[in-house]
Amino acid sequence: MSCFSLTSACSSLGVKSTSLTVQLGFRCNETNNFPRAFVSYRKRSKIQKFSVACSSSATDPLLVKAARGDPVSRPPAWMMRQAGRYMAIYRKLAEKHPSFRERSETTDLIVEISLQPWEAFCPDGVIIFSDILTPLPAFGVQFDIEEVRGPVIQSPIRSEDCLKALHPIDLEKVHFVGESLKILRQEVGDHAAVLGFVGAPWTIATYIVEGGTTRTYTNIKSMCHTAPNLLRALLSHLTKAIAEYVIYQVESGAHCIQIFDSWGGQLPPDMWEKWSKPYIKEIVSIVRNKCPKTPLVLYINGNGGLLERMKGTGVDVIGLDWTVDMADGRKRLGSDISVQGNVDPAYLFAPLSAVTEEIQRVVKCAGPRGHILNLGHGVLVGTPEEAVAHFFDVTKSLKRNPDFFFLG
Repeated sequence: MSCFSLTSACSSLGVKSTSLTVQLGFRCNETNNFPRAFVSYRKRSKIQKFSVACSSSATDPLLVKAARGDPVSRPPAWMMRQAGRYMAIYRKLAEKHPSFRERSETTDLIVEISLQPWEAFCPDGVIIFSDILTPLPAFGVQFDIEEVRGPVIQSPIRSEDCLKALHPIDLEKVHFVGESLKILRQEVGDHAAVLGFVGAPWTIATYIVEGGTTRTYTNIKSMCHTAPNLLRALLSHLTKAIAEYVIYQVESGAHCIQIFDSWGGQLPPDMWEKWSKPYIKEIVSIVRNKCPKTPLVLYINGNGGLLERMKGTGVDVIGLDWTVDMADGRKRLGSDISVQGNVDPAYLFAPLSAVTEEIQRVVKCAGPRGHILNLGHGVLVGTPEEAVAHFFDVTKSLKRNPDFFFLG
């Protein structure tokens, strides 16, 4: 049962609750309490045309309001890698559909997987099940995902001639992303934020230059010195393609977009300032021109040395990884920008009481405005589903006072 249908059911029974899990003692997937008529999710043979205005409104989801720094009744919460292998229902589906690309490039499967954590835990954000490499074939870069090696690009771009394979992004080749976002927006409505995401140009370039994943980044880092014009041309092409892809996701229904510069933290701060920041800043500028009210989040793994520089990109929200103390991060960034994070994912393997205490600490350090609760990285494989449920239960029970949120 979805959060929307459960809320409607409670309303029809005269129950008033802003925290269904805490006050009623059940989660969204416990359907025995209500007739099946309340279940909102169903596969549709025809997708309704969805028109999205890139502007704010009074009905914006809690997460969108927090991203903009508006007053909220409690901090919204979602998790990176929210849908995935820690969920038994996902593992069962993956057995039937073993190809990751099939799961992430088939509309019905994308929607089903994206909604699995929504129906189980009622997070405040529903992120589309996809990958930062998904749009690569749409602008001329083919890739495979191998079981052991992970992403593999057979023709890395390391010369001027290789650049000729690139072309403007063909959004029809990622139609499944747009279709999925439209359905997710219809299913979730404004009861949670639908989240899209992209990789930052530097991070996407690392895969394209290295030919896949790497631990050393030697090819692309050396290119900064041996072929800077080539690297700039590649990053510029990626910037335009990614900006168009962001706008496409927003126009398809995404309330909010997260930019993952996953490997930006592998650069020294001065190198990140030169080789990553300008291109993220350009994406923000292009998107702002088209969708000025759509919140943009920037996350970098290992970003402790980059926080102030990240703020200079113009995004609305800075995601902190778990190695940054939230109080220190808030002090360094100031109160004029929102923050996201940053519970250590490993806490979800600890006793539930420790999870509660850590959530309270992080939320208090972040302050009463402009905070989206999240992990400091993605959900780890093997994470107990009970701990994920507890994470969201605790969040929904938080109350606000003038200075911070506390457990009610």
